[in-house]
Amino acid sequence: MQRALVLFNIESGSENQVLKNVKKVEGVEEAYISYGVYDLAVKVRADSMDALKDIISNRLRQIKKVRSTISLLLIEE
Repeated sequence: MQRALVLFNIESGSENQVLKNVKKVEGVEEAYISYGVYDLAVKVRADSMDALKDIISNRLRQIKKVRSTISLLLIEE
């Protein structure tokens, strides 16, 4: 199982709409509006690294009003 935290910068005033769209994406476990440098914090899960990359690159980053993202891969030991 592969997991990542994805931090979003989005267009001002679009937080609720982007959050609603993010929550519709398969593989999103948790999603929250945040205050500070990043506007949303999202936890994503997938069966493989390729599937995780697909979710982040082809689904989450393509949502309208998303300016940029930073992905943090989570490793369990």
